[in-house]
Amino acid sequence: MRACLLAFCLYGEDCCDNNKEQRGPALSCGAERGGGMGAAQARLWYREPAHEWEEALPIGNGRLGGMVYGGIKRERIQLNEDTLWSGPPQDGNNAEAKRYLEQARLFVADARYADAQKLIEEHMLGPWNESYQAMGCLELELGHGAKVEQYRRELDLGDAVCRVSYAHKGIAYSRETFVSAADQVMAVRFSADRPGVISLEASLTSPLPFQVGRGEGSRLVLNGQAPDHVEPHFIQAEEVVFFGDQSGMSFTIQLQALHQGGRMERHGGRVVVRDADSVVLLLAAATSYSGFGQAPGQTDHDPEVRCGQRLDAAAGLPYGELLSRHLQEHKRYFDRVSLVLDGAEELDEVPTDERIEAVRAGKTDEQLAVLFFQYGRYLLLASSRPGTQAATLQGIWNELTRPPWTCNYTANINVQMSYWLAETCHLSECHTPLFDMMEELAVTGSHTARIHYGCRGWVSHHGIDLWRSATPSGGPTKGSASWAFWPMAGPWLCQHVWEHYLFGGDLDFLGERAYPLMKGAALFCLDWLTEDQGGHLVSSPSTSPENSFIAPDGSIAAVSMSSTMDLSLIRELFTNCLEAATCLGIDSEFCEELQLALPRLHPLRIGRHGQLQEWLFDFEEAEPGHRHTAHLYALHPGRQITPQGQPELAEACRVTLERRARHEGEDAIGWCYAWLISQYARLGDGAKAHRYLIKLLGNPFPNLLNAHRHPKLTWYPTTLEANLGATAGMAELLLQSHDGCIELLPALPDAWSAGRIAGLRARGGFELDIEWSGGRVIRARVASTRGGICRIRSKQALRLAAAADASSLEQAGDLLSFDTVSGQCYVLERNEERDKDENCQA
Repeated sequence: MRACLLAFCLYGEDCCDNNKEQRGPALSCGAERGGGMGAAQARLWYREPAHEWEEALPIGNGRLGGMVYGGIKRERIQLNEDTLWSGPPQDGNNAEAKRYLEQARLFVADARYADAQKLIEEHMLGPWNESYQAMGCLELELGHGAKVEQYRRELDLGDAVCRVSYAHKGIAYSRETFVSAADQVMAVRFSADRPGVISLEASLTSPLPFQVGRGEGSRLVLNGQAPDHVEPHFIQAEEVVFFGDQSGMSFTIQLQALHQGGRMERHGGRVVVRDADSVVLLLAAATSYSGFGQAPGQTDHDPEVRCGQRLDAAAGLPYGELLSRHLQEHKRYFDRVSLVLDGAEELDEVPTDERIEAVRAGKTDEQLAVLFFQYGRYLLLASSRPGTQAATLQGIWNELTRPPWTCNYTANINVQMSYWLAETCHLSECHTPLFDMMEELAVTGSHTARIHYGCRGWVSHHGIDLWRSATPSGGPTKGSASWAFWPMAGPWLCQHVWEHYLFGGDLDFLGERAYPLMKGAALFCLDWLTEDQGGHLVSSPSTSPENSFIAPDGSIAAVSMSSTMDLSLIRELFTNCLEAATCLGIDSEFCEELQLALPRLHPLRIGRHGQLQEWLFDFEEAEPGHRHTAHLYALHPGRQITPQGQPELAEACRVTLERRARHEGEDAIGWCYAWLISQYARLGDGAKAHRYLIKLLGNPFPNLLNAHRHPKLTWYPTTLEANLGATAGMAELLLQSHDGCIELLPALPDAWSAGRIAGLRARGGFELDIEWSGGRVIRARVASTRGGICRIRSKQALRLAAAADASSLEQAGDLLSFDTVSGQCYVLERNEERDKDENCQA
């Protein structure tokens, strides 16, 4: 046992020290944070209102979300609440599945792969996921025409406020909209540079069955009903949205208008304000969701009561205080990280949609990359906060009753990609809703593991919803096993709790939350593995998510044994469990079980083309340019393959990516580009990573949200994992810490020759600011949150310029090591003398 060598190779102190992670404000070493990103990079802005949902601007507090259109004569704000899903919970476990498992394994062992796949699709799947729902809209009729001058619509990322301004008949009008996490309401304020000119009519609507009535005082109250079940968008049937016995959840939206000057009236389902000096609208929303295992409405948490309480509290505060509380709460997260690229052309006077079009046409705009980076952080912060649901495929935003892919948590890449940025980009708290979901999923998944497969622990497949479905979905319409049958979501999700521990070092979190989840997933894997003829442990049946191969008999199949991704996930999970158990000083018998299993897993293999094999056998790919690169998990986000440690396997990963690129055609789409940025960053190839970043910057909708431009689709839905994954990838270009040390500028693109970033986090409890010029580090500041040894790798020589104790300093090649003290900052500067010596020797 390596006694947590990998887990805490950066920490320098005993990994089993019981110090808890100290979370608080970022430790600043003196560099600017969020305010240093520059006004141009902090805003999306436009010269006209949004006409489509894909042009509207997203706001949210993790629970309540809005898409703001910025209309002139009419305004619309589309609304979401993160617990509004179709359906009640149901037991989707398929008791028939276990009876066919052994037969499927025999088919696989006999190389009858297509037969195994057919058997799985006919007998071993479960029901479809339920669907995340659009809640409704706040509709506003404004008291003037649509012809205005000096129109501007913007989203300020640093403030999390959407603003609209224009002039009409010589009067300057403005409004600002935000969703407060501090007070759990949406606020919309209308003002003008003259008194008595604000007039509007406000109403509430919903795409679901609803009624609008009078609430307390002058409030409007919308009560609605979510469906009992919704068929996925790709199912063709006469009836696709079911209300039946109304077992779905109920929901409430409440609206209150506050005005200065003028008068306010209510007519039916409308609030009417005339000739006011200013107007503030406050909106609250809630559902009857009672928990993932309970039918909606089974507790006393009445949505009307909760809305009323939130409005009562917010209405008692002056608008200025509401705004101030919102700004303070948002900025304490957002302002932790700043990114500045020097020398790149400033295009702040060009609207965002025009900049996207220009990039699509081939124009260079590196500052758009900075905006995209901070937009990813903004989107995660707006859709995933402590105590909320995790971010879905579309974050918290959805306008449809039948959204694409049910707007669920797709766990064969998408939900994980959405959270890659959380630790490195200093939004660790935003990670916690994913952990909450995992703990609930472990409950439902334990039943699925037992009923479907006769295994201990817990299992989950690729599709997860609010009710924590753990079964392989697609059964009613015989979905393809290439995506439906993949029982490895648990091991991949467990990487996230382990990473959270590596970055923060909270031993209580490890023992109380992370390790039980990891152990449960590992127990399933131990039971899932079977012995092949050579005595190796193999996973069977096995798929490589969404991809297929050409079998020896010429058939196209997706099911075999021990796909490379399975091997990588299981090996990583077992290794992490061993390190965690050692840190906690527990589970020696379980550790022995893992230690016996690990060497019996097949090693990763290099195929006939020099590529990393995707399957245990060197099958030809049915789609050589397939969008998924699941078999490269060990390169990223895993840490089993690095250019320094496993150069041959790293080169095989490069060959794999090059083969994909030669055949990618139109199948590679936004989230693929985001993953490629990180994969090439891990290979140290900043040029290719930057190439895919530019492709991604030319891909999104006008509101900069990713467009899922897939050739098999006749329309392009929004999926946010590309936005969030690209932010994580850009951080990987500038800082990596997965390989036993902190590496500065490991894959810096030539286009980013000078700049600075502040507030990135590294494994081991370190926060870093980096300044560079000419592609070389000028200065780095390291803040230690836990103490211990800090190991820094850089392509150029550095020296420790200031430290509390430099006696521990060690230099070995490109690696610099020194002791740190919790709460102290350390400055590294370019060592020009050593640089000269090395250049002379070269």
